[in-house]
Amino acid sequence: MKKLPHLVHGLLLAIAAATPAMAQEATVESVSAKVDFFVGNLWLLIAAALVFLMHLGFATLEAGLTQQKNTVNILFKNVFIICMGILAYALWGFNAMYPGDFNGFFAAGSPIANAFLDEASIAANLTAEGYGYPYTYWTDFIFQAMFAATAATIISGAVAERIKLGSFMVAATIIVLIGYPITGSWEWGGGWLDQKDFADFAGSSLVHAFGGFAALAAVLILGARRGKYGKDGKIKPILGHSMPLATIGVFLLFLGWFGFNGGSVLSGDPAGISHVFVTTALAACGGGLASVFISWVVLKKPDLSMALNGILAGLVGITAGADVMGAWGAVLVGLTSGIIVVFSIIFFDKVKVDDPVGAISVHGVCGVWGTLCVAIFGLDSITEAAGITFGVQLLGAASVSIFAFVFSLVVFSIVKAIFGIRVSEEEEFEGLDISEHGQEAYPDFSVSTR
Repeated sequence: MKKLPHLVHGLLLAIAAATPAMAQEATVESVSAKVDFFVGNLWLLIAAALVFLMHLGFATLEAGLTQQKNTVNILFKNVFIICMGILAYALWGFNAMYPGDFNGFFAAGSPIANAFLDEASIAANLTAEGYGYPYTYWTDFIFQAMFAATAATIISGAVAERIKLGSFMVAATIIVLIGYPITGSWEWGGGWLDQKDFADFAGSSLVHAFGGFAALAAVLILGARRGKYGKDGKIKPILGHSMPLATIGVFLLFLGWFGFNGGSVLSGDPAGISHVFVTTALAACGGGLASVFISWVVLKKPDLSMALNGILAGLVGITAGADVMGAWGAVLVGLTSGIIVVFSIIFFDKVKVDDPVGAISVHGVCGVWGTLCVAIFGLDSITEAAGITFGVQLLGAASVSIFAFVFSLVVFSIVKAIFGIRVSEEEEFEGLDISEHGQEAYPDFSVSTR
């Protein structure tokens, strides 16, 4: 029996003492199973709420790192993404991503609403014995749905300040509805990567690299913001309007990541959850420190935006292997991710790939690196027993990234051909808040309206 809190343990003993001897063991085991189910289900719901909070973090981070005149547009896209993401996942994604017996590269989805209509299914899905997991069907769905919208959120930041709102909404919906569940089913749905012992605990590749490389394709189709790169090849910085907002966003994301990774334990196991909390925190702090000092040396000044992205890089890096890292392994994942993200952001700027928030580097590049780190820095006693190898980790990360890039390239190309994808030069100069929404995030109340 797992170690339980003293109060619960005392309750079990009291029940056992009042039960006939032959039934005592069965009674204690039954109550213990119910407690495990209750605790696991409750923790997963709390974790889902923390992951939901991450969407507020993405919204404030993206808004802070972009210009004031595009704030409403950024916030609007993030409002749309969470609403669309959960509904799209209910309509198709959940059942497509977790088909049970895997039936190929693409699993047919079916509306989650079907499960609400069958009384027998409802009764079974609300018990551990019926569903087969220490949480209910509904809890499983809502936790996974919070992940689904993240891919579109990553794209949102990378294409900020110049994409047509309607075109983004159409493309993001298709990517979340169809693209994300396909690669997710390869590993988490019992697909071909899972059968090769590929390991991606909470989604360095399946969530973050997918979003990062989908964002890269979108940026290549869209092009850079006007004025970002001069004719002489010089890079003109376009500064974000609110570093306080960006910093708040990163701390919200840091907090939410404890649910992102901690919830992926998929139970209330105290050892597993506390282990993942520690490795997540150590990697994030390692990433933040590494990016601080590397950017200070390279850019000659301590850059706050690099420090913030370094924290996120560490978090993305540890996400694939938070459950198999020792303490110092987690620190190394964070340190290396923090170094990589600085040079990656500089590289993409030099090749004129305009990413206002560094999403491609943070999520795409560091997502791949984090997946490889499972084989490089993971505890040998765990990785060897699980059959984890560098070659399979590389195969999985590359497969997911390439698929995401190609799928997004096709989707954004079609959207561009049908609807157009970029706002006009005048609209971009004026700002998308006015041209797309007709409102400002920060109205000038000093001007009299009389």
